[in-house]
Amino acid sequence: MSYDSQNSALLTAVNAASTRWKMAFNAGDAAGCTAQYEATATMEATPFGKFIGHEKIQGFWQKLIDDGFSDVEYLEPKIEIIDETSAVLSAKWKMNKAYGVIHRELWVLQTDGTAKLREDRFEAQG
Repeated sequence: MSYDSQNSALLTAVNAASTRWKMAFNAGDAAGCTAQYEATATMEATPFGKFIGHEKIQGFWQKLIDDGFSDVEYLEPKIEIIDETSAVLSAKWKMNKAYGVIHRELWVLQTDGTAKLREDRFEAQG
């Protein structure tokens, strides 16, 4: 596979996984959000704290959904390819009751061709 086609496959996988995450969140599906993370992923959500692994990450998203947060939208997303199997997404974000910045979503290509989040660092600013 050429470098360009590897990059294309990686970008396609990252965009598809990111879309699945946003659709799950907007549907109130915390388990669907969590399915987009690797089992041992790390999520740092400023000012809420650090969450490691599916159980803790799902608990965070479930509480947010239960508290009425929805309609997440990414603004000005940028994807930087790190190597043949990983890329970093950054963006501004907004939803019905908050807004902020995604500092680093590290997406890693899995053996099945999908991408999963290994690291997620974002900040709620208001």
